[in-house]
Amino acid sequence: MIYTAGIDVGSTYTKAVVLDARNHVVGRGLARTGFRLAEAAERVYGLALAEARLEPRDVAYVMSTGYGRFQVPFRTLQVTDLTAAARGAAVFFPGTRTVLDIGGQTMKASRLDEGHRVTAFRLNDKCAAGTGAFLEKTARYLGYETEEIGPLAATSRQPVPISGVCAVFAESEVINHLSQGAAPADIMLGAIVSLGDRAVQLLKRVHMQPEVTLVGGILRFEPMVALMRARIGAGVNVLAPDVVQFVAALGAAWLGRRRLQAAGATAALAGAAAAPMPAGAVEGRDPTCDACRRD
Repeated sequence: MIYTAGIDVGSTYTKAVVLDARNHVVGRGLARTGFRLAEAAERVYGLALAEARLEPRDVAYVMSTGYGRFQVPFRTLQVTDLTAAARGAAVFFPGTRTVLDIGGQTMKASRLDEGHRVTAFRLNDKCAAGTGAFLEKTARYLGYETEEIGPLAATSRQPVPISGVCAVFAESEVINHLSQGAAPADIMLGAIVSLGDRAVQLLKRVHMQPEVTLVGGILRFEPMVALMRARIGAGVNVLAPDVVQFVAALGAAWLGRRRLQAAGATAALAGAAAAPMPAGAVEGRDPTCDACRRD
C-alpha cells in the first residue's frame, strides 16, 4: 500500500492528512500552529501517522501547503494553499467552480476551470476584520473561547451592526456595544454578519460561478454556514465541521499522489525508450508546485 500525506501549516492551526492508495483518509492531525512552525508540522504529522498506524518510512510522498509550507523540514515538495484548497474542494465536490477559504489570518476566493485549476483569485484587503481572527478576538472580548463562537451566536435574537473597515475600528465598536448593554450573543452574530458580508464581496470580485464550495476553520461554526447559504443562495457546498478544516491538507496529499504517479509514469517511459529532453524543457517542472505559480 502506497501512502501520501498533506501538511497544511496555517496561521492559526496546522493540519495533516494521510491518504491510502484509494484516496481514503486513514489518519488526521490538528494542533495550534504557534510560533514554531516546524514543530507544529511534526506534531500533527505524528498524530496523523499514529491514527493511521504508520511510520514515516511508510509514506511515499509528503506535500506541504499553507503560509508555513516552507517550514516543513520533511516535505517532499510544497504547493500553494490556493491550489491545495481547490483540489481538496474538488475531491469532495467535483462540480466546484468557486472556492471560498476563510482562515484565521486570510480570506481567499478562487474561481476554477473545468480541470479544477485556479484561473482567478482575490484575497481580503481589510486586514484582520476580514478574517477568522476577528471572530476569535471578539469572542475573547466577550469572555468566550473560540469553540464557543457558534453556540453563542446561535442564541442571538438580533445581530448588532459592526461596520468597522479594519480590526481596530471593529473592536472599538464591539467595546462600545458592550458598554451600551448589548447581549454578547447579538454582538457575536453581528461580527459573523460583518465577516460574511466581506466574504460575499470577495466572491463578487472573483466573479463566482456555481458550484461554490466553502472551506476553512470558520466554517465549522453553523451560524457562519447559515449566513453564507442565505447570502449566496443555491449551489453552496459545505463539509461537516470536523472535516472542513482539513480540505487544503487533503488537497495537498492528493496532489502528492498525482506527482508520485507522474514520476512513476515518467520512469516507465524512460525505461522503455530513453529520449533526450526537448530544448527549453525544465527538468522536474510540476504545474502544482510553487515555482510554477499557476494560481
